[in-house]
Amino acid sequence: MKNTTNITLEQIQDFKGKYPKQLWYLFFSEMWERFCFYGMRGVLTYFMITHLILENGGHMAEGQANLQYGATQAFVYAFTFIGGLFADKILGFRKSLFWGGILMIVGSAILAYDPFPENNFFLGISFTVIGTGFFKPNISTMVGSLYKKDDPRRDAGFSLFYSGINIGALLGGYACISIGKGELFSSFIPAEYTWNVAFGLAGIVMAISLITFVFTQKTLGPIGLPPFKSMDGQLRNVKHVEGIETVKPEDTANVAVEVKSGKAWYEYAVYALTLALIPVIMTMVAKTEYTDYFMYVIGPATLVYLAYEMTKHTWAESKKLIAALVFIVFSIIFWAFFEQSGGSLSIFAAKNLNNEVLGFWKLDPNGVNNAANSVFVIIFAPIVGLVWVAMAKKKIEPNTVVKFGLGFLFLAGGFYTFYTTRFFEVIAGSGIASLDVFVLAYFVITFGELCLSPIGLSIMTKLSPQRLQGVMMGMWFLASAYGQYVAGILGAGLSEGGENDSLPQKLATYTDGYYQLAIYALIAGVVLLVISPLVRKLMQEVK
Repeated sequence: MKNTTNITLEQIQDFKGKYPKQLWYLFFSEMWERFCFYGMRGVLTYFMITHLILENGGHMAEGQANLQYGATQAFVYAFTFIGGLFADKILGFRKSLFWGGILMIVGSAILAYDPFPENNFFLGISFTVIGTGFFKPNISTMVGSLYKKDDPRRDAGFSLFYSGINIGALLGGYACISIGKGELFSSFIPAEYTWNVAFGLAGIVMAISLITFVFTQKTLGPIGLPPFKSMDGQLRNVKHVEGIETVKPEDTANVAVEVKSGKAWYEYAVYALTLALIPVIMTMVAKTEYTDYFMYVIGPATLVYLAYEMTKHTWAESKKLIAALVFIVFSIIFWAFFEQSGGSLSIFAAKNLNNEVLGFWKLDPNGVNNAANSVFVIIFAPIVGLVWVAMAKKKIEPNTVVKFGLGFLFLAGGFYTFYTTRFFEVIAGSGIASLDVFVLAYFVITFGELCLSPIGLSIMTKLSPQRLQGVMMGMWFLASAYGQYVAGILGAGLSEGGENDSLPQKLATYTDGYYQLAIYALIAGVVLLVISPLVRKLMQEVK
């Protein structure tokens, strides 16, 4: 990868118009990568219970498939933190992104070749897990570097970038599962190769993402270059941006970095370590008890370390960190419920929903399960943003804690709507419920996501002392990992009704579970609203 730095950072940031041209290049790279990620994510659970061939010759039980899904997603988010750390310290954002993309392509190629044997499947998944960890945290950080500290066009830029994320999620989430099931392009794809094509498509679009990045990276100037160059002892100013995926970075600052020579071997060590970890991750993902051990250790260890660090800070700083922990704990609960979309809701969609929207539009219910949220985010994210701006002008905008609480109330409303699908069977007693009501539930849940997700990482940066920014970012990523992990456990619990239950029995079992989740989400939202004055005091001047 040849880096061209003829263009300076100042020239990039002095762009004319609403968007810098580099934003469009990063937009398309991210859009296709999200196609790959959400395409794979939407396929996992369904594929494991219907087509994966285990060593004993059978398919995976629904409960175990939910646990596998939770373990896989948990490791994705855990490696996001590790990938970001390596990018910051050794590889730079560009090489980290490229390496992650290569690993994802290799994983997709393994799955496209023969995804059915258990060993092949988990080997391919392990490559994509680690690859996503290297790709996911770095591209949006480069987006933040395109703007000066106080550039008012920054929010518009991240809104456009966010739409790229969701367009990719929409296309990949619907296409991969629908192709695999033979619901899409069935006249062109032989039935015995539909899953090979589905997994292969994820790799093809990931290749498009990387090709787009390789041929446009020369326009990025110094942005994303590795910290180690042959400039021994010299100092250079780099833009440091805190930001990830859907979160808009609050600030950038010039940071003087001493660049030392002779460190290139660190880069090769990262590559070698990554490949050496593949069999380890393969074992831990395939055997969920190892995931349990990992999650039991990493969270408490991080809390102990944070408690130690808090002893070095003032009480005022410590109170802000306590407030940050409140947000972290509740975010785990939120994502544990929300991420049923890739687990139990995937099975529910496959077995208990019809395939008609509004009475005439025939769509694969699993594709709808994967894509509906993205459609609503694309449509309503700008509107919600305008509502917050309008309320702020009238000085009635809710504070961050209240927004978190509202997010849970919408989440509760969405899961209650999932519960009500039991009253909308297309034929009484069939166990097949209305896809329309299912889509309505996602409509409600989307507003919960829009109340919570875009502000999470931002509030972490505001509440953390400068020397603990990295630690708190890591804790936020780990919170997402724990949310995915708990989502798998909850989904497994919802699947306990029995593999051979009738469709009406499955409908009752799953909707009863969603009713319980609605109650728990409601309680969490009310608790957050009740304690919001206390948390606001802990946050002090932070809004």
